[in-house]
This record gives sequence, structure tokens and C-alpha cells, in this order.
Amino acid sequence: MEITTAPFLKLEGKVPERIPVYSLEGKKLKEIETPKVFYTPVRKDLILKVFLALRTSRLQPKGVDPLAGKRTTAESWGVGYGVARVPRIKGSTRAAFVPQAVGGRRFGAPTTLKRIRERINRVEKRLALASAIAATAIKEIVRTRGHRIPEKIDLPIVLEDRLEEIDKTKKLREVLKKLTLWSDIERARKGVKIRAGKGKMRGRRYKVPKSILLVVTDTENIRKAARNLVGVDVVNVHKLNVELLAPGGHPGRLTVWTESAVKTLAEKFG
Repeated sequence: MEITTAPFLKLEGKVPERIPVYSLEGKKLKEIETPKVFYTPVRKDLILKVFLALRTSRLQPKGVDPLAGKRTTAESWGVGYGVARVPRIKGSTRAAFVPQAVGGRRFGAPTTLKRIRERINRVEKRLALASAIAATAIKEIVRTRGHRIPEKIDLPIVLEDRLEEIDKTKKLREVLKKLTLWSDIERARKGVKIRAGKGKMRGRRYKVPKSILLVVTDTENIRKAARNLVGVDVVNVHKLNVELLAPGGHPGRLTVWTESAVKTLAEKFG
């Protein structure tokens, strides 16, 4: 499927026809043609729909034992005794089986047959991905998410392919500082909070804000350099999804692309 851009020309003022490619030192090397996917209209409703579909696909069905609370020979006394007609344990007045009794069955118990996975059409999923990609190139939407972007930086941010060769966090930090993007990682680091509630005991003690997303064509080295930076994610351009581009279903994540990743986008979306 090829996404046409004829009705979306009104966004050309937001995204330039040619985007600059920067070196690791922050200097402008050249300009390349902007892929048409960046002119896709931003559909927040569709992005949220696909985001929820991706989230629910990871949920595991859960249910109770069908006989839980029902393993008893209790019977009701019937009418005429001035007591509730609930099953009672033989030789006793204690109620059993019913939801309001101690050890009784559960009312409205969860079942593994319940439909918990949201399904999505392939065309909608592809359009939502294109829409989420386009949102990363609009500065107003990116700032709405809370990211810190200097005025002199234009989106989308494209770096030369040498970025993929970096395998040390120190070198990557120097590159981000030269691009004046380090302040966004500092924002994420200061925003780490201890979760309220019992989730602290269940392997999700901290709530960590999302920062920069690095989209490359080879993740072998750069993943090692970025894994210790708070909120930074690295992804292969062929494995991009809405959950990475729009965390929480909110589009406009601060994204850094390599030149080869942008060219792959142009081939993939026509």
C-alpha cells in the first residue's frame, strides 16, 4: 500500500521539502529530500486505537477454577424456617456456596474466554504508523509531549550514518550535547518517580519518562551506547511501531534518525 500525499499539502509549511543531515559534531553536511510519509496528517484517534491494540496483544487471559467455592454438599433448608434460603452446611447453620458466604464462589469471576485483545485492520495500523512518524516532525506536537527542543533545531533531526558505529555512552553523550539535545535526557532523569501502590512489589517500582528515540538501520553498537541513558530507546527502522513513536498513545516523541533510516522510510512508504 502506498500512502498518497496529494490532500495533505497543507502541512508543507510545517515540514520543509528538504531536510538537513548533520554530522556527529553538529555541523550541517547536506540536504536530502523529505520522505512523503512526513506529510501524513496526524490522526490522534487512530494512533491511540492502534496503541491500545498493541498493548492488549500482550495481555495473558486469566480465570478462576470453575469449581472454586462449589466443592460442598450444602443444601438449602427451604421455606418455613425464618432464615434465608441459601445452601447450608449439613449439621450446621453456616451458609456455603453463595457469593456472600465465607468460602463461597466468586460473583462475576474472570474467565479465560473473555475477549481482551483489541484487533486492528492492517490498513489502519499502517496509516497510524505513518501518522505517528509525521508527528515527530512537527515541533508544536513534540513540545506538547514535554520534550525540550532548542529553537534553532528543526525537525526531523537526521544524523549521518556514523552514529550507528558509536558503542560508548560517553561518545553518544558528547554527540547529543553538541546537538543541544542532552537537556531532554536530563529532564527524563529528574522525572524518575517511585510508583504509588502495590506495583512497587511487582517489578515496576519506578515510573521512567520517555526521552529520545534513535531510529537506525543497525542497532548492534548504538544499543550498547544508549542502554544506560534514562528514557532513550534504540530501534531498527524496519521494527518501528506506534508504541515507540507515541508512548502512552500520545504522538510526538523526540526522534533522531540516521540518513539511511530516512531513505528506508522513503522506500517503505512510497
